[in-house]
Amino acid sequence: MTWRRPSLLVAGLLLAGTATACGGGSQSASTAPFDPGTCQGGTLEVLNQSDAGSHLDPARLYTSGGGNIPSLLFRTLTTRTRKAGADGAKVAPDLATDTGEPNADATVWTYHLRDGLTFEDGTPITSADVKYGIERGFAAELPGGAPYLHDWLVGAQNYQGPYKDPNGIAAIETPDAKTIVFHLNSPHGDFPYLATATQFAPVPKAKDTGADYEKHPISSGPYKIETYDKGKSMALVRNTEWSRAVDPNRLACPDRIEATYGLDPAVINQRISTGTGNDANAVTTDTDLGPSELAQLDSNPELAKRVSKGGFPYTFYLAFDNTKAPFDNIKVREAFSYAVDRTSAVNAAGGSSLAYPATTFLPNNKTMGYQAFDYFPAGANGDPAKAKQLLAEAGFPNGLTVTLAHRSDDSEQDGPKVATAVQDALQKAGITVKLQSIDHDSYGTTVNNPATQPQVAVEAWGADWPSGGPFLVPIFDGRQYLAGGGNFNTAHFDDKAVNAKIDEINKITDPDQAAQQWGQLDAQIMKQAPVVPLFHTTQLRLYGKNVRNAFVSDWTGVYDLSQVSVK
Repeated sequence: MTWRRPSLLVAGLLLAGTATACGGGSQSASTAPFDPGTCQGGTLEVLNQSDAGSHLDPARLYTSGGGNIPSLLFRTLTTRTRKAGADGAKVAPDLATDTGEPNADATVWTYHLRDGLTFEDGTPITSADVKYGIERGFAAELPGGAPYLHDWLVGAQNYQGPYKDPNGIAAIETPDAKTIVFHLNSPHGDFPYLATATQFAPVPKAKDTGADYEKHPISSGPYKIETYDKGKSMALVRNTEWSRAVDPNRLACPDRIEATYGLDPAVINQRISTGTGNDANAVTTDTDLGPSELAQLDSNPELAKRVSKGGFPYTFYLAFDNTKAPFDNIKVREAFSYAVDRTSAVNAAGGSSLAYPATTFLPNNKTMGYQAFDYFPAGANGDPAKAKQLLAEAGFPNGLTVTLAHRSDDSEQDGPKVATAVQDALQKAGITVKLQSIDHDSYGTTVNNPATQPQVAVEAWGADWPSGGPFLVPIFDGRQYLAGGGNFNTAHFDDKAVNAKIDEINKITDPDQAAQQWGQLDAQIMKQAPVVPLFHTTQLRLYGKNVRNAFVSDWTGVYDLSQVSVK
């Protein structure tokens, strides 16, 4: 498992008034209602820092990736409901006729394909194409995709992909051209969420070129690739074999989409803000508002109308090994929970427009199962006196000294600014903090390897889909601890009651019922103070003067390009 972090430009400001100027989604700067029946036409410009993905192969993309562009090319068994706000965090059928038919204990899931599905060349899409696409994700030649199926499918742990084993995975059955059945080794009520991942996109075996497939992946979505210069640009044109009649989810309004990559974030925001020429038709899927734009929102109502706010679930927190001194003492962990100044941490992360204080691990998101609680009430600025009391009770009457690791830059809100804010707060509680800067690119591998894990680190976690499971399980399921690296359970947390509760919730196929249980489990876990939540993030994104129906998805944290119009 891995985290997903939207690329965030840290503003370094506290602008409490700006958040109220932006809605959860926006029709456009115009007051005329958006009409999906007449939205077709024009060219949408996408201005981004990063490419459409590290790879443009559905087997190698982690979830939808690439600022939603892959979702324009690759349809999957299920997809997200393409709406603003909480409604956009639900699952909808895509290639399939429904979100899946589970057996009694959610260990077998059956899907039936819609009628009339075709690839960009007119070839019918079959269940065998979906099965083959999934099996490609197991090939060592195609690394990078989400690992869930390796663990979930019966007997698939050692499968090496179709190039070495063309017999395929027996746990995926295709009894006919329109039916596909998955056999899981344990209950997974979240399977319909996983089926939105690009690994579930169909791939025609006859057109598979292995590692070169990403040079021209075969589209099953509303657009196909015209040109692609990796790291620089991409042009998409309509897939004439696609229609709304077989895809009720994607509006596919623009006739053409042109993406430019490798841009500076300040340049992106300036171009969209000014809206000259083609930039009036532009959006960005990887850049939040910068300091200049944030400062203008209260005084520039026209600009404020062109800002959309999203609530992609993300949590930043302090991580430490609960099995090693001094953090094997719960009173020490509680002392840190009281000592942190969450207001200063929020300010360091960009201010209240881009972050809000966290006392729970789950973000304030209904589909995650959020339940409000604060077991260590320290107020807005921390409670150093209470922290000192707990340290003394733990045997540290004179305080203690720890090393706090952080990323070497502030591009992802776990860098020097946030670390310094934590350092200052803990100092007031008698905790001396020595800062340890780790190179940006090696930060994740260093923190997530028990052999190199820092004593304390600023960490972050975002869910692969909007459910409490992928938010809590990788961090707090003791069976997810990986001693050899790639370990996200950096607390080394292993509670038998928590593990059992996870198994119990995984059997629930009703998302609302599961959400309630995940929320209760969050509270059960956090009573033990295994980590210290600091803040959750929000997203504020600009869009061009001519752009219509632009909203930031609560599932992805970026604009849903399948719904945007420039006409």
